Amino acid sequence: MKSNQKLREQLQHYRRFLPWITLKELLMIVLCTIPYALTVNQLLVPHAIVGGGVTGLCEIIYFATDTYVPIWLSSAVINVVLLVIATLTVGWHYALRTVWGVLWLTVWLKVIPIAPVPLLTDSFMAVVVGGLFTGCFLGICFLNNGSTGGTDIIAMIVNKYHHLPMGRVLMFADMTVISSAFFLPTIQAAGMQSAIEKILFGLTYTFMFSTAVDWVMNRMRQSVQFMIFTQKPDEIAEAIITQAHRGCTFLDAQGGYNKKPMKVVTCIARSYESATIFRLVRAIDPNAFVSQSQVRGVFGQGFDPMANGK
Repeated sequence: MKSNQKLREQLQHYRRFLPWITLKELLMIVLCTIPYALTVNQLLVPHAIVGGGVTGLCEIIYFATDTYVPIWLSSAVINVVLLVIATLTVGWHYALRTVWGVLWLTVWLKVIPIAPVPLLTDSFMAVVVGGLFTGCFLGICFLNNGSTGGTDIIAMIVNKYHHLPMGRVLMFADMTVISSAFFLPTIQAAGMQSAIEKILFGLTYTFMFSTAVDWVMNRMRQSVQFMIFTQKPDEIAEAIITQAHRGCTFLDAQGGYNKKPMKVVTCIARSYESATIFRLVRAIDPNAFVSQSQVRGVFGQGFDPMANGK
C-alpha cells in the first residue's frame, strides 16, 4: 500500500510539471525555426543556392516562376499535403508537433524578407556559416521533440513501409532536390561552370547542416559515468538524488591497502550535469576520489528510450 501511495505521488508530481515542460519545448521550437528562415531568405536565395528538403524544392519553384510563387506559400502547401498523408499513415501523434514547427517556419519565412544583397557576399562562406547556424538550432529543435516537416515526413512514411534507414532516405531526397536545381533557367544562364558550382554549394550546405545537427544532438545526449570513492556515501548519494535528480547505486568494495570495506557510489548522468555532481561531491567530501568516464548507448529511465537500443 505504501509503495502504491508513493507511486501515485510521483505520478502526480510528474503531471504537475508536464505542462511547463511541454510549454518550454513548444517555445524552443518557435525560436529554433528563426535561424532556418533567416538562412534561406538572407543567404541561400540571394546567392541562388538551393538547399535540400522541401525548402529547397520551394526555392526551385520560386526561381522557376520568376519569384511569382513565394517560398513561404509553397512550403505551407507542400507541408500540409505531407502532413495529411503522415496523419493517415504514421499517426496523428507525430503530426501534432510537426504542425507546430511547420506553422512557425512558415511564419518566419513570410516575416523575414528576402535580402536583395546577401548578408555574406562570398558564396562558400554563406553555405558554411548558414549550414552550421541552421543545423545547430534545428538540432536543439529536434531535442525538444520538434520537427520542421518536409523530407522528415517523407522519410518517416518510407521507413514505416520499407524499413529503409531514415538517414539514407533524407540524403537521397536532398540530393535529388539539389541536383534538380541544375536545370533552372536562372542558373543555366550563368554558364555551365557557375551552374556546377551552385550545385556543389548546395551539397556543401546540406553537409554542414547535417553535421551540425548530429553534433548538437550527440553532444547533448552524451553521457558520463561516475565512480565515487568516499567516506560519506550516503550523504553524497542523497545530494545527487535530490539536487542533481540522478539515481545512484552503491557497490560493495574493499580497500586494496587497508583491507577496509567501503561503499562506492556510481552514477550515470548527462555530460552537461558533470559540473553539478562535482560541486556536490566537493562540498560534502573534499577528499573523495572520483573517476569520470564517457559512456555510449545509455538507455532507460532518464535517458534514451529502450527501443532506440535495438
